[in-house]
Amino acid sequence: MTGTTDYSIFDAGDVVLQSGRTFPGMKIAYKTWGTLNADRSNVIVYPTSFSAQHYDTQWLIRPGGALDPERYFIVIPNLFGNGLSSSPSNTPWPLTGDRYPNVTYLDAVRVQQRLLAEVFGVERVRLVYGWSMGGMQAYHWASAFPDRVERIAVVCGSARCAPHNAVFIEGVRAALTADPAYLDGAFTARPVRGYRAMGRLYAGWAMSQAFYREELWRTIGYSSLEDYLVRNWEANFSRRDAADLLAQLWTWQHGDISANERFGGDLPAALRAIEAQVLLMPGDHDLYFRVEDNRRELEHLRHGRLLPIPSVWGHRAGNPVQCPEDAAFIESAVRALLDA
Repeated sequence: MTGTTDYSIFDAGDVVLQSGRTFPGMKIAYKTWGTLNADRSNVIVYPTSFSAQHYDTQWLIRPGGALDPERYFIVIPNLFGNGLSSSPSNTPWPLTGDRYPNVTYLDAVRVQQRLLAEVFGVERVRLVYGWSMGGMQAYHWASAFPDRVERIAVVCGSARCAPHNAVFIEGVRAALTADPAYLDGAFTARPVRGYRAMGRLYAGWAMSQAFYREELWRTIGYSSLEDYLVRNWEANFSRRDAADLLAQLWTWQHGDISANERFGGDLPAALRAIEAQVLLMPGDHDLYFRVEDNRRELEHLRHGRLLPIPSVWGHRAGNPVQCPEDAAFIESAVRALLDA
């Protein structure tokens, strides 16, 4: 732990990425809850989602909850590109602008696995739980380390970024980089217009049509639709460095558990190789991580269960900080998975 921060840093040294590039002094920021038991069998890994830092996701960790620190040793590794772990915003020259190395999910989980092994002596994980990009990391954990992962919970995530999902990401990237501050592959100033455009575009995808039809933004303290768009969505991503957002968009868009030498792009083979118990929990109104994509993955899993979240909160059903019903649904399913 350094300074006044509430997290620790794992220095992985010089890491050779899937691309062949070397990332010098690659670092993971991580936070832990609970106590590691004697046989190291109570470990839960909880990777972060797009633009999120552990502060944004730790709400799910509470006594009596599914991720109970009184029962489990929980580790949140911050995903590369989130501003705490190695990211464009904290990586020095010459790895800046368009010279920043592209980091895949496989690169990320390999370093996360080293963190657990080298710092805590952990070789086997009871559960990897993740929402959105966190769920995609959970899938990569199970695929990369089939003999070390007992269970995964993929909440509004997938094994491969679907084509329609990739098109959504293209729109988000285009909105952010259309700002005049983006020049020759780098941001020369804070892209205020880009943040606003990105937030408004994102708002139309993250929440369902029914959410807007029923004006559910009123239930969480907004006085009008414009108020919701400005104070929620325009503000949300502007908390982060714009280059960091682009780095994570690249990781997300290129997510694929079969994109490696072992599977050569054969997604069914990669899914069949997973030994873990897999709980797939898409939002039934999610517009870009679709139930159908998980249903097709399920056909190739050895031990899988598909349990859509019945919610009009769209993609945000998987991060239900403002919807107790969705939170209870998810926690019940995850608790059953852990106890199985």
